[in-house]
Amino acid sequence: MKRFYYGRQQSGMRKAFASLVIFFIAVLLFCAGIDGASGKAKREQKEFLEDAVWRSVTQYYAIEGRYPESLEVLREEYGLQYDSDEFFVDYQVFGANLMPDVTVLDRG
Repeated sequence: MKRFYYGRQQSGMRKAFASLVIFFIAVLLFCAGIDGASGKAKREQKEFLEDAVWRSVTQYYAIEGRYPESLEVLREEYGLQYDSDEFFVDYQVFGANLMPDVTVLDRG
């Protein structure tokens, strides 16, 4: 019934191989998209945590007139919460009236 077809016909094996290649390319693109979205979400979580720590530090300073002695004070008295398995927060105090050095690191 291929009366008007003048091109080369592909074998069934060639069609199956082409379909398989297209399928794997689609899976790879999907995985790359998921990985990119996951990385973006992780970066945003880190930024939100940094902002939350600095908001807590400045709020403590505004109320108490000095900077908090430790990160634990912020966790207990100001409700700062974060996943310590995902992030490491380095909180270095130099004095009661000197701004602390805060660094948030991704553990993953």
